[in-house]
Amino acid sequence: MFGLSTWELVIILVIALLLFGRRLPEVGKSLGKGIIEFKKGLKGVDEEIEKESSRPGEKRMDVPEDRGYRAPLAEGGGDRRVSRSDVVEEKPEQVEKH
Repeated sequence: MFGLSTWELVIILVIALLLFGRRLPEVGKSLGKGIIEFKKGLKGVDEEIEKESSRPGEKRMDVPEDRGYRAPLAEGGGDRRVSRSDVVEEKPEQVEKH
C-alpha cells in the first residue's frame, strides 16, 4: 500500500492519535447524532408514505386522464376519438334519449 511497511503505518496512526486523540470522542458523538437524525428523517418519510397510501375513500388511478379510446358513433357508424371526460358527459344524455 503506497510502499509503506506495517511499522510505518503504525507510527503514522500513533502520531494521528496523539494529535487528534482529544477530539475523537467529539467526532464520534457528532457522527452518532448525525446518523440518528438521518434515521429519524427516513422513518418520518416512511410513515408519511404509509399514511398517504392507507387513506380510506381516496383511490388514485395510475391511468392518465387524457387517455382516449375509440367509441362507435350512433348515427355514422364510424369511430371517433373520445376522452374519459367526454364519455362521462355523454352517458346521462344517452340514457335520457333511450
